Amino acid sequence: MARLRLIARLDVKAPHLIKGTQLEGLRKVGDPHDFAKEYFRQGVDEIIYMDVVASLYGRNSLNEIIEKTTEDIFVPITVGGGVRTSEDVAKLLQVGADKVAINTAATARPELISELSRRFGSQCVVLSIEAKQQPGGKWEAFTDNGREPTGLDVIQWAKYGEELGAGEILVTSVDCEGTRGGFDIPLMRKVNEAVNIPVITSGGMGAHEHAVSLLRETDLSAIAMADILHFKRSDLSSIRASLNEQGFLTRQPGEDQ
Repeated sequence: MARLRLIARLDVKAPHLIKGTQLEGLRKVGDPHDFAKEYFRQGVDEIIYMDVVASLYGRNSLNEIIEKTTEDIFVPITVGGGVRTSEDVAKLLQVGADKVAINTAATARPELISELSRRFGSQCVVLSIEAKQQPGGKWEAFTDNGREPTGLDVIQWAKYGEELGAGEILVTSVDCEGTRGGFDIPLMRKVNEAVNIPVITSGGMGAHEHAVSLLRETDLSAIAMADILHFKRSDLSSIRASLNEQGFLTRQPGEDQ
């Protein structure tokens, strides 16, 4: 059984780290680099940077932040927001990113997933899905920070993304994000059962018990956390210890990625 990855998610509206609820009401939290350094010190397995306004303005402004981060932080880094072309990906990889997360551009032109996978390898391509529950119990994929509906069924989109060459899927529950009320377990279970590639869950962790509940009912590969870390409701070493006590295998700091 693969060891669970604990990931810090940093949503950025350059140059600030920001946080909202259900991807709205964004407020400044601090310098993303300072937070990333602290999470590295705590033993984080990976870091995800999301440029939350990139799609709105048609650009990604994280290159400088990523370049600075990789000078003194040595864990895999995923970057998302405004990634539209192979050239965008090449630039992010050049400044130190390990993976890129794509959402809006992929929903508009799914073949982009295949193009990126062929050029850079599937391990580099993360399909980012912002999911909102709809009447009838299904989930629809959204873009632009949960504002724009796509008409795509989340489960079918995840399966298609895997077929096209995505190496990993990041699922953000818009309904749970920032609420500190726990994960959307039915959503995460259905996505995880539908694909054979790693799934990262994001949105809703407010306490150790939320991770425990999720892992008792799913076989997820990774948990991305923001609020619980940013506002010091807990830290990575405590979360890791809590999960280990419950019998869940996590990576240990310094373990090969």
